[in-house]
Amino acid sequence: MPKRKAASDAKESPKKTKAEAEGTSSQSDFSSNAKTKSGKHWNLKIASWNVDGLRGTVKKNGHAYIPQEDADIICLQETKCTEKDVPKEFTGAVEGYHGYWYSPTEKKGYAGTALLSKTKPIKVNYGIGEEEHDDEGRVITAEFDDFYMVTAYVPNAGRKLVRLDYRQTWDEAFTAYLKKLDKKKPVVLCGDLNVAHNEIDLKNPKSNKNKTPGFTDQEREGFTTLLDQGFKDSYRELYPEETDCYTFWSYMGGARAKNVGWRLDYFVLSERLMPHLCDNVIRSQVMGSDHCPITLLLAMEK
Repeated sequence: MPKRKAASDAKESPKKTKAEAEGTSSQSDFSSNAKTKSGKHWNLKIASWNVDGLRGTVKKNGHAYIPQEDADIICLQETKCTEKDVPKEFTGAVEGYHGYWYSPTEKKGYAGTALLSKTKPIKVNYGIGEEEHDDEGRVITAEFDDFYMVTAYVPNAGRKLVRLDYRQTWDEAFTAYLKKLDKKKPVVLCGDLNVAHNEIDLKNPKSNKNKTPGFTDQEREGFTTLLDQGFKDSYRELYPEETDCYTFWSYMGGARAKNVGWRLDYFVLSERLMPHLCDNVIRSQVMGSDHCPITLLLAMEK
């Protein structure tokens, strides 16, 4: 896909100040001079955001973030709407993008994913090819010249972990799907993966361990298994010791203002894409959902 030059000489930081965290997208500067370890400037930007209901995000003016980020590819999760129900305000914000939407076959206003790209993909697939897992609109795969782009909204284990068994079945099937793609081309996976992998990835690990969806041993082991198949958690590759860096906060108890959160949203890359990695930024200052966007910057070959 076409590449572009870095936007400016301002280097992004993985952590935001309190003032930034409490601000809005209209106050934010998303420029970057990020480079690979070998000194190559980024030329491809991918954004991912669990919007927790696109229509609700638009009501909160969250769509103002989209043109500001100016990503080459935008991936959304938990859209909770079909393509025909997309608010006109959002349609205006993504003018010029090719749009692909995937919604549940039966449950309206539930789950759902979208992928928008300035460059038309070679091919787009919906689901992972298994009927058991493809009725909730959770995965879109777009093939480009150099890689597969996969956006995913991974199933939550549910209150009282009622779907934990299903989640384990999903993890196994999804890992197999990604491995199959990776044999053909490198993979960029993004989305709400509904797991905090390690204790550093949530504020209160002790009180949540094996009690709360997203921090059971089974879910964490499922993510470890994925990484063991030749994939990398790009944020932790760049910032292995960074603390208090979250992408999700409960609406209850003023959790976001206190930064009592979880890192549930990821860019996972095929290992052979690591030389192209420039940065993975958490946009904690962007409002409009209980999750914030995350942004990946890559230096792909021209």
